[in-house]
Formats: sequence, C-alpha cells, structure tokens
Amino acid sequence: MSFQTLDELRQVLVDLELVSPQQLAQAIDEIGGFTRQSSSLLEALERQGALTTYQLSKLHKGETEGLILGRYKLLYRNASGSFARVFRACSLDSGKMIGLKVLRQRWATDPNYVKQFHREAEICKRLRHKNIVPIYDVGEDRGEHFLTMEFVEGGNLREFLRIRGQCSPIESVQWLLDMAEGLEYALSQGMTHRDFKLTNVLMSSEQVARLVDFGLASLSGGVGAGDSGLEEGNLRALEYATLEKGTGAPDDDPRSDLYFLGAVTYELLAGSPPYPPTKDRNERKLLSRYTNVRPIRSFAPNVPAVLADIVDHLMRVNPNERFQSPTEVVHAARKAFKELGGTPRAENNQGPKTILCIENRPKHQDLLREYLTKLGYRVLMMTDLQRGLVRLQNTPADALLLMADSISNKSNEGFEAFLYWKKTSSTAVVAILSPKQQGWKKMLEDAGSTRVLVQPIQLRDVRKELEALLDITTD
Repeated sequence: MSFQTLDELRQVLVDLELVSPQQLAQAIDEIGGFTRQSSSLLEALERQGALTTYQLSKLHKGETEGLILGRYKLLYRNASGSFARVFRACSLDSGKMIGLKVLRQRWATDPNYVKQFHREAEICKRLRHKNIVPIYDVGEDRGEHFLTMEFVEGGNLREFLRIRGQCSPIESVQWLLDMAEGLEYALSQGMTHRDFKLTNVLMSSEQVARLVDFGLASLSGGVGAGDSGLEEGNLRALEYATLEKGTGAPDDDPRSDLYFLGAVTYELLAGSPPYPPTKDRNERKLLSRYTNVRPIRSFAPNVPAVLADIVDHLMRVNPNERFQSPTEVVHAARKAFKELGGTPRAENNQGPKTILCIENRPKHQDLLREYLTKLGYRVLMMTDLQRGLVRLQNTPADALLLMADSISNKSNEGFEAFLYWKKTSSTAVVAILSPKQQGWKKMLEDAGSTRVLVQPIQLRDVRKELEALLDITTD
C-alpha cells in the first residue's frame, strides 16, 4: 500500500536517511505546488538519480522493510539463493559502498544455524588477500542476520560465462592463477573453501578473479545443514562429501578444493561444465557424476595441451594423483603462461578498459552498468553529454557509449559539442540511435572512430562493437 500523504513519505525518507536533505529539498522544489501526491515526489527523486530502482519499487508500494539494515542503506539486490540474498549497499556513516549478505528467514529461525553463520563469518574476517573478497563485519538487526564485505564491481563467473560463452587460454590461465593463489593463502591460514564453484568466484571490473564465501556457502545445502542440526567443523558442500566419501579422502581435504578448481577452469576453457548441472540432491550424491568426466580436449580440442594437462591433473578422481597443494597449481599455472607466450597480470600491470556511458534513464543505467562490468570494463555513468565531454577532456576513457535517447534533438548543444569534440579526439565511440534518429547515422559515422547502431538491438551487439573498436578478442 503506497504512502497516504506527501508528508508521510517525506518523513520516512528523512528518518531512514534514504536521501540527503539537499536532494529532498530539490525534489520538493521541483514539484512545487502542483501536486501533493507522494508518487510525484518519488518521480522527482528518480529523475535526480537519488533513489535506485530497488528502493523505488518498495517505496511505491509503501514498504520500508528491506531498505535499511543496521547502519547500511540497501541499493540493489545483486543475487538471491536458498541460503541468502546479496545486496549492494552503502554505509550511512561513511558513504562507503559494500556488499551485504542477508541470511534467509528459513535459516535465521534456527539458533544453531545462526551461531554457525556468525562463527564462520568471524573466522573468515581474518582473511586478507588480493584474490579473496574480505568480510568486514557480521551483525544482526531486528532478527535479520547479515555480514558485510567488500563490494566487487562485476559479477560471478557463472554470470560472466553466460555472456562470454568461453574464455581464451591466456585469460583462463590468469584466472586459474588468481584462484589458486587465493586458495594457497587461505590454506596458509588453516582454511579451505569447502564449496568451490562458479558462483563463489567473482570477476572484478579489473578482471581479477576473487574468491568469496569461505566456509559460508556450504551452509546452503551441505553436509551438516540438515534437519538434525549442524555438525560443527564438518560443514561442506554435498559435492565435496560425495567425492571425499567415494574416494576415501578425509573430511575437509584441501585437495577437494583443487578438484573443483579444475571443474571451474574446465568450464572457462570449454564453455561447458565437466558434469551436468543439477539441483537434485540425489544426483549430486552420485560418485559417477564426478568420475565419468570426459578429458577436456575430447570435448574442446583447441584447448592447449599444457592447460588440458593441468585441468585433467586437478580432476583426477584419486586425490593422491591430483596436485597436492594450491602452491603446486600456482607453479604449474606460471609455467603454462611461459609456454603460451603470456605474462601474468602482476608483471604486465595492465588495467581494465574504461567506458564512459551517457544515459539518463535509471533502469537503463543499471542494466548497462551491470552488463559492462561483468565483461570486465570499468564503467563511468553520466546523464548529460556536455558534462561527459568535459569529463573526457580532464580524465580520458577508452570508449564513449552514447545512448542518443539522452539527446532530445540534433540541435541540442551537447550534440553539437560532441561533433566538435570528435574532430580532435581519438576516443572510440559507440552511439545507439532510436529509429527516429536514424538520419543522424551518417553524420556520426563521419566523425571517425565511431560505430552507430540503430534500435532495436541487443546488448551483445554493443559488446561486439566495443570489442572491435578497442581491438579486444574474447572468443
């Protein structure tokens, strides 16, 4: 049910600190005396970009739960699973952007489960490594149990692969090295992951693979999380339990992480998982699911032999025949780099490509930001073309993505400024026109280093044009 009066909504916005006093004053001044409807105030704040689509969807329905947790303002829901929901949030005290994981109510009512959640989070807080997403704090607010962690601008590897299909050998070996170094450090601190999979590896906008949920993700359906309560110290994913029991390996064997590291690397290289994905617990308990994996080159013959050997070695069924530690994998990955003629990131020190997007519609901003960061780009977002051009003069970007719907007509001052700027700039430009703007196509293409697309298009069309202009190969 929506808010009954404008004053009621305004009080909620102030009490929850959802917008700044300046933003609220500006929005109220904008709607003036024309209306006293709460929806008009929300629309004005949306035009400002002061509220996110997630916040607006709740406020339009008169809901306030799920907007603030502790001293954190929830901005977007990034992911949702049976175990927890993950949000992009910011601190009300410092304004710092964070990731916030909220335990689902089905688990929050079990005292033993809650105790284990807090215990595991406190243990994981001590992990500090470039390839591990750090946990900052764990807390509770009105029965909601949550932890905060570094916000990684990007997505997990499953989302990344849905867009990319498969990855090049050089990319894959770099991310294998990232993941192995994260496991190596964690093991030096006496910790194993216990639920290594695509969704527990995040790909940052700098294209660094970073591990998340050490000891936590297994709570979502692993051994020890059944109706009978938790077996402290014995929480592991069902896949781990099946593999370890079937091969005689000890519980919490560090070499189990390496098997599933191999499975992740297999999918990066082949674009297909080594065994069929399933949510069926009975299927996940079948040892044959993990022992009947086809050698990667029988499925993807173009995978270089040096990488195929690493993957096959990681996924040996007998744990004594696998790599015996993450350190061995690190050495193998570095050796593979040399054979492939590449250089690990720490040595070549190349950062991600930066894309400046001009888009004034909040929903489209969210969509573009999410898609491009998952591709590994650093994304800057602005609503005004003229201000964007000033930004480019002071802080150059690798490419400009111009959503021409942000320009009302060809006589717009920003459009004229863009044409003038393009005569002297080598910055790559992808311009997306509406059907009514199709007549601008030749004029824009004549500006040089510019690709023009006319709606309707798909996001992969934007990706292809950016890759062509920036000379990026991702197949």
